[in-house]
Amino acid sequence: MIRAYTIASGKGGTGKTTVTINLGAALAKLGLETYIMDADIGMANIGLLLGLEDAPVTIHEVLAGKASLDEAIYDGPNGVKVLPSGISLQGFQHANPDRFRDILHDLVNRCDYLLIDAPAGISRDGVIPLAIADEVILVVNPEVSSIVDALKTKVLTEVVGGHVCCAILNRAGSEHTSMIQSKLEKTLGVKLVGVVPEDPNVRVAAVYKTPVVMKFPGTEASRAFRRIAANIAGIALDEGAETSTEGFVSRFVKILFRGKK
Repeated sequence: MIRAYTIASGKGGTGKTTVTINLGAALAKLGLETYIMDADIGMANIGLLLGLEDAPVTIHEVLAGKASLDEAIYDGPNGVKVLPSGISLQGFQHANPDRFRDILHDLVNRCDYLLIDAPAGISRDGVIPLAIADEVILVVNPEVSSIVDALKTKVLTEVVGGHVCCAILNRAGSEHTSMIQSKLEKTLGVKLVGVVPEDPNVRVAAVYKTPVVMKFPGTEASRAFRRIAANIAGIALDEGAETSTEGFVSRFVKILFRGKK
């Protein structure tokens, strides 16, 4: 039976889509049948980040009743299944967000986990993903504005009958992390399921259209994503068995951003 999580944030730019992609790849690596779906039909990014921007059939066509769900499912990294949204405005205009419930119904017996990348902000299109999932995971940055917007999203989720189970602190700095975690949990009223540090390798991996957990598996961000995925799945993670090799590009990026030669 599927377990559906909507990955949401109050504002754009929190790294929500990156979190969705990397958690999906990490869950698939654990041997779990995992699907990721782009529910941001107006500003879709999953396809762009995974090299599926030219996919002939997307969620747009399914929501418009012009294609079947099977036609919009693509193989992604680590065996994760990807349901991208289209990037055309015409496709967005014909898409009916109410059909997301039908898609979820069709996926019930297909996978273990479904991660739904929700639109940022408060809109009709953004409310539906908050309501149809089993639980909502909030992605928050260590900024007051991000936390406040996440709290608004939590309230909205409860209003539409959804449930926020936890939050992920993304792009965290190295200072005062424990204090921020405590304040974040107190403000949002939910547990923090993991902390992903600021890591330039995430941006480099995006250029290669590959999740950082695959491109640079030994980096701190990759380890954090794997821990969160294992936490969500209730699986003990043997981090000692994970590779610590980062590769030439990863080491170069670290040196570059530290200002070393």
